[in-house]
Amino acid sequence: MSTLSDTEKRYKIWIIVLSVVIPVAVAALFTIKLKDFGFDVEPLSFLPPIYAGINGLTAIVLIFGVIAIKKGKRKTHEYLMKIAITLSVLFLLMYVAYHMTSDSTSFGGEGLIRYIYLFILISHIALSIIIIPLVLITYVRALAQRFDKHRKIARITFPIWLYVAITGVVVYLMISPYYV
Repeated sequence: MSTLSDTEKRYKIWIIVLSVVIPVAVAALFTIKLKDFGFDVEPLSFLPPIYAGINGLTAIVLIFGVIAIKKGKRKTHEYLMKIAITLSVLFLLMYVAYHMTSDSTSFGGEGLIRYIYLFILISHIALSIIIIPLVLITYVRALAQRFDKHRKIARITFPIWLYVAITGVVVYLMISPYYV
């Protein structure tokens, strides 16, 4: 059993809080519309292709980040991972803003394609919740310079984060014909 470094101890509570608060807040904000509180705001209907593009860009940055570290370019890897985290935060902000100003769009496909869409959507949502603490722990272990532990969890974090980023784009592409 290993002990936590001072850096890991310092961030532990933030990892726990953010890992719980972000999914709960997103779920809650998903049901809250600004118009329900008297705000006269136009739907931000232009956001879905932008945040889908950000998801795609995140996937590309993640891949280049892994390539960089495999080539021994630690500073490049660090820079790219910070960009990936920033892109994920931007995605989250835009996603919440869109859903607070717009009604949800239902998938209109039928038959097998509907089941494929639902599988992708549900796995995307579930893994997007799981990825929050994984990314935060992975990042904090790098900050703490516990690279052995960082590498160990990054091997789990990377494919899940990549899947979430790619399926975010796939979900958008599948539902985009049904936007009003």
